[in-house]
Amino acid sequence: SYNEDEEILEVTIRAAKMLDYPKEKLHIHLLDDGGTDQKINADNPVSAAQAKQRRQDLQALCERLGITYHTRAKNEFAKAGNVNSAIQNTHGDLIVILDADHVPTSDFLDRTVPWMLKNEKVFLVQTPHFMANPDPVERNYFSAFSRMPSENDMFYGTIQKGLDYWGSSFFCGSAAVMRRKHLDLVGGISGESITEDAETALDLHKMGYESVYVDRPMVSGLAPETFDAFIQQRMRWAQGMTQILLLKKPFKAKGLKWYQRVGYMSSIMFWLFPFARIIFLFMPLAYLVFGLQVYHASILEIFAYTLPHVIATYMISTMLFGRTRWPLVSELYEILQCAFTLNALVKVFLKPRAPSFVVTPKGESLERTFVSPLSNVFYWAILFITFALGSGVYKFITEPLTRELTLVVLLWNVFNLLLLLSVLSVLLERKQVRSQARLPATNSVVIKTNSDEAWVGDLVDLSLGGARLKLKGEGAFVPERATLTSWSHALNKNVHIAIVVLHYDSKSKILRVRFTPETEEQKSEAIAFALCDSLRWLAFQRRRTRPISYWFGAKHVLKVGLKPVLLHMLVLMGKFASKLGLLPKAAKDNQ
Repeated sequence: SYNEDEEILEVTIRAAKMLDYPKEKLHIHLLDDGGTDQKINADNPVSAAQAKQRRQDLQALCERLGITYHTRAKNEFAKAGNVNSAIQNTHGDLIVILDADHVPTSDFLDRTVPWMLKNEKVFLVQTPHFMANPDPVERNYFSAFSRMPSENDMFYGTIQKGLDYWGSSFFCGSAAVMRRKHLDLVGGISGESITEDAETALDLHKMGYESVYVDRPMVSGLAPETFDAFIQQRMRWAQGMTQILLLKKPFKAKGLKWYQRVGYMSSIMFWLFPFARIIFLFMPLAYLVFGLQVYHASILEIFAYTLPHVIATYMISTMLFGRTRWPLVSELYEILQCAFTLNALVKVFLKPRAPSFVVTPKGESLERTFVSPLSNVFYWAILFITFALGSGVYKFITEPLTRELTLVVLLWNVFNLLLLLSVLSVLLERKQVRSQARLPATNSVVIKTNSDEAWVGDLVDLSLGGARLKLKGEGAFVPERATLTSWSHALNKNVHIAIVVLHYDSKSKILRVRFTPETEEQKSEAIAFALCDSLRWLAFQRRRTRPISYWFGAKHVLKVGLKPVLLHMLVLMGKFASKLGLLPKAAKDNQ
């Protein structure tokens, strides 16, 4: 942990305490890098006081929950240094590393530890990072978190499985079991790059040790809530993987099998996509504006060579990733990241050791709808490409001899413009009504009122804070307080959770409730019921990993992406009017 709220930490700790494992062998430690001696003795008295208070609060939390608190003298080597400092004060043969917001299911150790017992050469058992809330693209753009594959699904559902087949699946920083004696061989978690996870796996793979990937979602985490936080996270990943390329040179690392070198290089080279994506976006300008013939072909040649290539590429992509990535979604993610990660990558190539670890903000609150402060770069890109479109139309009219080529490049440019207009939807940070995302659930429940009246129903969706369910039977449901009883697969027993009724629709028989656990046991049971059942995550993941046609995907992207363009134009007009002094003060504040 570094700067996460105490509430987030308590959920993860309580879930860890409910892991199905012999209690005498399960030791839980909170590694706090936000309350170090360095931070407590900082020159800034406000920061020092905050760090001291944090240490005291988390020490009290650990004492109340019966686990061990760790901190250290200095914040050196970021997450790697934090883990390595604590490892020296523990004695377990196996080590599980969880990020502060990564809540494990009760069967996590049941399904990972056996791989360690089966093969002494296994140093790592990695599991997927399942995100229990949508990232900014999923929330702001598609509003389809429960219906379409997450961005993580392609990596964890397809790529990591392929890497595992070739003995190249690597550590992803959390949701993994590692063997202490193997970590000791490389001095603990590696810290030369800011992606200490992949670097550690590379060092141990070079020594001939093996990794295993278990494709079952057993840890639920929090995706970045804002586009700004999302970009911070991706810039760190891009810089860290590029550092590994430059400092560790996996393409010629001794000890790696040839297929492991290919696996690592594939994962690393992906993060160089900003160079190709920027070229793809702005290359039409070279011809439409400056007359450089970067694409020289006739219409017949395009039909003979280019079109079959595009079709074949789509078919192969659908075959490999059709269930875990919808059409055009990769393009959107790359466009959103390319300008920022390109700048970050250039800095790494100039000074490979310069980047520092930046913690991804988690658990942020979005109390209002606003336009992301990172939008300006996209406004400029749209302006340039629109100018190129106008130049292309002029060239098409005035230069009849090159109309075929001009038409092709114009279509290319229009495609880029549509994608850029679509990403504006992501930059519109929508107000977040609920503090936790609600996910589909199907458990049967019994609602018992204070007057001993019982109702039976089925869950519709569920979160840590509450649920929505459909009641069975006739009659009116009016009590404000009741108890929800349901079977918990995580605990293998019925749980009883105090609830408050928020709303009941007598026509649809839909009941909305908020969990109000009254005892320590109920708090843990609510967490186990909502977050510690891997069957629920598995069913949810299977529900949204479904193939769709290219045309459906393209139509969906354009349909949901172009609507917010008008709102962005209104915001820009408001900013312009504000600079001219045409807006009253109240309007400026609201903007």
